[in-house]
Amino acid sequence: MSTREIEHVGLSHSMKRRKQITNAAIYVTLSLLCIFWLLPIAWLVLSSLRGETKEMYTSYIIPKQFTLWNYTSLFTDTKLFSFPRWYLNTLLVAVCSCAITTFLTLMVAYTYSRLRFKWRKRFMNISLVLGMFPGFMSMIAIYHFLKAIGLNQSLVALIIVYSGGAALGYYVAKGFFDTVPKALDEAASIDGLTRNGIFWKIILPTSMPIVAYTALTAFIAPWVDFIFVSVIMKDNYANYTVARGLYMMIDREHMSEYYTRFCAGAVLVAIPITALFIKMQKYYVSGVTGGAVKG
Repeated sequence: MSTREIEHVGLSHSMKRRKQITNAAIYVTLSLLCIFWLLPIAWLVLSSLRGETKEMYTSYIIPKQFTLWNYTSLFTDTKLFSFPRWYLNTLLVAVCSCAITTFLTLMVAYTYSRLRFKWRKRFMNISLVLGMFPGFMSMIAIYHFLKAIGLNQSLVALIIVYSGGAALGYYVAKGFFDTVPKALDEAASIDGLTRNGIFWKIILPTSMPIVAYTALTAFIAPWVDFIFVSVIMKDNYANYTVARGLYMMIDREHMSEYYTRFCAGAVLVAIPITALFIKMQKYYVSGVTGGAVKG
């Protein structure tokens, strides 16, 4: 073996060794980050299963006594805190808002992506600028408007608020639709489909990653919102959502009695979002690996 071949083999082994060290460092870093991210979740679940005390502060992490009473009491002891009612309120508002927001966002995004009309760019720029302002800046005006039309302190008001600005969040979906070949639209148009039919029968079935993304973000927003429900509902206790209702459990007056039940409620709140993400995760994978259209 020549000197050059020996140097080449040595360099190859050195690069391979360096790559292994780099990969090991990445795995260790990701493992540590994973542990760091999972610790609060583990602490929350363990606190919800604690049976020996209801206090917030303890000198230990692992409960001395495990129990499911904190979970069952949320649905049986509703004299002071009606968790089942809040949970159903949140589910209703989140599902309705998710459906309305998803369809409005996708239709507006497809319109901006495919159609060419007067003032198109102006409308896009105006929508983009308006979407940059946080919604809570207008919550007082929104409350008085809803009160004027008799919808304040109602679940319908929450659905309107959460889905009313859906069209302003078009830009992510538009960017995705821009990657879908226009040849699909042209071929479907030749076959006799209208623009409406192209959108529903051709574009949406091939754009499930962006549909999943839009639906997830639209569902999470009302599920975890605290600000708008606090302003709109005021003292209408029966129409609270879980975010507003659970907050009442950890105020100064009730914290010592309801803290472990608050943790149980927080775990139950996370279940629908987690299940929805797991269900739609495959569409994210297909979007990353195959894009909008697989050839």
